[in-house]
Parts: sequence; C-alpha cells; structure tokens
Amino acid sequence: MSSENSPQSPEQSRKPRVAVVFGGRSSEHAISVVTAGAVLRSIDRTKYEVLPIGITTDGRWALTADEPDRMAIAERRLPNVEQLAESAEGGVVLSVDPANREVVYNEPGSVPKVLGEVDVVFPMLHGPYGEDGTLQGLLELSGVPYVGSGVLASAVGQDKEYMKRVFLSFGLPVGPYEVIRPREWQADPAAARKKIVDFAGEHGWPLFIKPARGGSSMGITKVDDLSGLDEAIEEAQRHDPKILVESLLRGREIECGVLEFEDGPRASVPAEIPPVTSHDFYDFEAKYIDSASGIVPAPLTDEQTAEVQRLAVEAFDAASCEGLVRADFFLQDNGEFVINEINTMPGFTPISMYPRMWQESGVSYPELVDRLIQAALRRPTGLR
Repeated sequence: MSSENSPQSPEQSRKPRVAVVFGGRSSEHAISVVTAGAVLRSIDRTKYEVLPIGITTDGRWALTADEPDRMAIAERRLPNVEQLAESAEGGVVLSVDPANREVVYNEPGSVPKVLGEVDVVFPMLHGPYGEDGTLQGLLELSGVPYVGSGVLASAVGQDKEYMKRVFLSFGLPVGPYEVIRPREWQADPAAARKKIVDFAGEHGWPLFIKPARGGSSMGITKVDDLSGLDEAIEEAQRHDPKILVESLLRGREIECGVLEFEDGPRASVPAEIPPVTSHDFYDFEAKYIDSASGIVPAPLTDEQTAEVQRLAVEAFDAASCEGLVRADFFLQDNGEFVINEINTMPGFTPISMYPRMWQESGVSYPELVDRLIQAALRRPTGLR
C-alpha cells in the first residue's frame, strides 16, 4: 500500500493542540482570566484542540473548565482561576524534556493522567511570573512553541526602566523618567524622596508614581504635590519594590498595534484614548470596569498616522519582539510623538484596544487569534 493511501495514526491526524495558559501570580490575575475567556471563545475548534490551564494566585497549575462565560467580569466582580479549577489540589505538569511535550495531570491519591501532547502554548498572562520572560523561559526549556515574544523581549517589555533604555539606544523618543530601586528606598528613604522631588523641580508636578514592572495601570498614582508622595510610593511598592517616576506628558494618548505577518511585522490603524473625565487618568477601573472607549481609528492626519505606525514597528524591532505588541504614545502639543511603553501581551478583553485596532484594520478577532497561533507554530524554540 502506498504511503499516500496509508491510514494516518490518531496522533498524526489530530488537530494541533493549543494550551491556553492564564491567571498567574501577579496582581493582573483577574484580567488575565478575562482575556483568556475571550480567546477561548474565539479559537476555531474545527481547526484546533484546546486545553485550558489556569495558574492560581499561589502558582499552582490547574486543569480548568473550558467555560468562557464564567471568565468574564460580572457585576463588577473579577473572576479567578480558583473558581474555574476542576480540583482544589490537582496540578498540571509540563515536561521540561524537549523530546516530550506531554502534559500530565496529577491528583493526590490518583494515578497521573496523561492529557496528551501540546503543540503550542497561548500564554494569556499579564505581569510578573508570566509576561516577563519567566514562563517563556520554561517553554524554551520544554521545547514548546508559544505565542508572543521570547525571553529577552518579554523581560524588556515588562521592565519599564530597561524598556526605555533600549528605546533611547535606538533613537526612539522617550519622556523624562526616574527610577527608585528597592535598595535606595531601604537604605535612605529621605535621599530617595529628595531624588523624586528634584525630578519634580526639573520637570514639574504632577508626577506619576508606578510599579516599574507592572501593567493594567495597577498601582499607579498621580501625585500633584509632595503631600501625596509617600502614599503613592507605598501603593506602587505593593506591586513592585522598584518604582518608576514619570512626569506628566501633555498631549493626546495614541495607541498602535503591531502584528507579525508572514513577511514581517505590520502596524494597525492607531487608536486614541480620550480624556477620562470620571478618573484622574486611564486607570484600571476606566479600562476594565467602566468600559472607557477609545476612538478607532484615531483622528490623525495621514502623516501622523504613518509616523506612529513607523515608530510602533521600530519599537517592536528594537526590543526584538515577536507575535504582537501594543505600543502606547503621547502626541505632544508640538506635534511630536513620544513612546510611553509597549505591551508584549496586551489585553484581549472584548473592550481591549489591541483587537479593536486590528478589527478596524481588517483582521477580525478570530483571524487575529489564528494568526498568532500560526506565527507561533512557524517559529522554532531556542536561538532564532
């Protein structure tokens, strides 16, 4: 019998298996769950097998229900992995042997259950212990392809200090900032405080005090004068012992998505985040609870649109990103763009800007998810 007519084995004929990993140990746990729910709802089940894996707030990898409707924000209540886990004790284990991509489920007192091989991981994790290169390193050791940037780009994209240093080295426009490291604050709080006050003296109040390695606007405080400084530092350090201090950049908030196509990265139409009158700035509640709406596409001139798209792709390349990035800018009153940050795993909630920008650019949500999975399957793990 010719090989052309030979029956395929079940393993040869099966659809690619996608493990959607979400939750995690960071303060952005709930948003990761919401994001994963939207992705699970949109993955083409005729094309892929799906394995949902949630990471609890204490770091346990749990087998979870494939029920996206339970993963949404309901009546201002945030979801978590513990609510979705099939067991309070069972754990999912991913092999670190590159020759073995099998996922095993262990339940205390039971025989381990092999869940089959995973072909690609879709890591819908935000913040430390997931978006910052840690999970990416584990997947590299395991030899499992994954959606999004590798170890270096993920780490650079998470740490706003080094992100800005990289951008400056590539000649990208970056606003004024200062960093207070944990050792500085512990050794001499007065000197660290003076460093911030001197920064305000040079660049003016208000300042934004934020975790250096956080996201979703969590832990960020707008400080109008010295009286609110210590409280803002304390709030930022609840999320990260290293804090970033930024001056207020006056201008319009513009975002642009970058997506990896077969011929390289391309930029979406940009979006504008209008001033949020009910909040001091575009904070967590404005983004996810109160559903603040961005304007897509942003009302920019053709020249401004081309410029922000160029800068977004340059930022993507400068940090050696892969897969996807959302790049955030300020369009200053003088007409110049300043890059604020990139997000290597931006939100995919129904109101998130990244999917909306690509929807307006002609890439639907399901196609966006599919393109990211296909890009991950094309890329090898290891050095590339």
